[in-house]
Amino acid sequence: MRYILLILGVFIFAIQLNAKKNNYSKEVRAYIDSKNYYAPGYGNYIEFQIKFIGSSLNYVYNESGISAEVLIQMEIKNQDSIIISDAYRLSSPLFKDSITYDFYDIKRFIIEPGSYDFKIKILDLNNDKDKKPLEANKKIIIQELGNNVSISDIQIAQSASKTKTGFESSIFYKSGYEIIPYLSTFYPKEISFIPVYLEIYNTDKLENDVFAIKQTLINSETELELQELTTFSKHDTAKVVVFVREIDIKNIPTGKYMLQYSVLNKNMTELYSQSYEFDRSNDLEVNYQSNEIILDPSFKNSIKNDSLNFYLESLIPISTRSEINNILKITKQKNINLKRRYHQQYWKKTSPNNTYENWIKYKKQVDFVEKLYSTNIQSGYETDRGRTYLKYGSPSNVIQREYSPTEYPYEIWVYDNIKTFTNKRFVFYNPSMANNSYQLLHSDMIGEIQNLNWPSEISKNGSINNPNSKGDYGGSAGRDY
Repeated sequence: MRYILLILGVFIFAIQLNAKKNNYSKEVRAYIDSKNYYAPGYGNYIEFQIKFIGSSLNYVYNESGISAEVLIQMEIKNQDSIIISDAYRLSSPLFKDSITYDFYDIKRFIIEPGSYDFKIKILDLNNDKDKKPLEANKKIIIQELGNNVSISDIQIAQSASKTKTGFESSIFYKSGYEIIPYLSTFYPKEISFIPVYLEIYNTDKLENDVFAIKQTLINSETELELQELTTFSKHDTAKVVVFVREIDIKNIPTGKYMLQYSVLNKNMTELYSQSYEFDRSNDLEVNYQSNEIILDPSFKNSIKNDSLNFYLESLIPISTRSEINNILKITKQKNINLKRRYHQQYWKKTSPNNTYENWIKYKKQVDFVEKLYSTNIQSGYETDRGRTYLKYGSPSNVIQREYSPTEYPYEIWVYDNIKTFTNKRFVFYNPSMANNSYQLLHSDMIGEIQNLNWPSEISKNGSINNPNSKGDYGGSAGRDY
């Protein structure tokens, strides 16, 4: 099995090969990332970073300990021409007492700007049972960084520290720093800081002898800037300026974020920017029981006491699992002020900017789905259509079919864009044919129910036309989808 995760034009991918499960062979795993840089006098170059999962390799024993060995083959092609080809053996560090660790390799190649096909093969030389190499390929794009003001790819590090003289030969050495790469875009709660390394090129071509770098962190879901992490720093111009920072993320809640760095001239005009997207898991505790929390009159006046539980539970479609648990607990309480404090703190946590305005905007959406989708047994936000609307927003297009001799009433919602996803569909149907009780039958959105047999289930007699024919597969629903 192979899998590839593409991020931001450069790629991070994990590759693995299923080996036979016996005492002598294991499942090899390796993570690979690539970064684009520029070196004056040499040109553009690409850096491949490989992390081998130590426990996934086979080891041989000797008097000093145990070690693994792999054969690595890399190839970069431009159409039918091989531009770069490299093959080499790599030995792991020497381990003792059967305790192994992950280890790295880094390879750098000078390369002209353009679009290329990259291929890599990895073979565990100590696997006597399976001699089939690990293979993966991906298209890579090399941008020209040497002509004008530009920024290298953003390197997120596991650690970044100043090196002493004599360490220049280390594979992790870069411009006076030891940069150990972090080959993931996921940051769990246990990680509180993100070390960042990047290079800015050709600022010596600016009219002034100073420039600024702006750091911005944006919540990708709300598109709001986390202003407390927006910084500006002043730098002297040079052919290459090395930029190293450590970002404190311990108070950043769960979500998707975009870290962006921009080069600004003396007039604060943006000349170039580079970005990096990542996921954060950090369900922060909301201290709603503190008596020090001052209730905002605007929040208080926006909800009547007898509607508190309704609007608290209406937050469930946009909440994390831990937040849902808190909501269900707090709605069982009798203390009105406790509920109001939780509600207020919830929005301060999820929308630190324009907190009240975002709450009112969401409240209007809750009222809308209540009016449109509620039934005599479910509130609007509890229905599948209401939850979908609150979670993903208003669909770009809705196809409604209320009356059909052969099919149950159904709706197909089409979203042109959902965050980074495009052209997503949700199929709702009403098998009871009463009470506005539409159920989500199928969606191609990640995380939602997927039912490839939905055309059959939407049919009243449970049958569909032959899917191999040129007829109406799935009836009207099949055509509408």
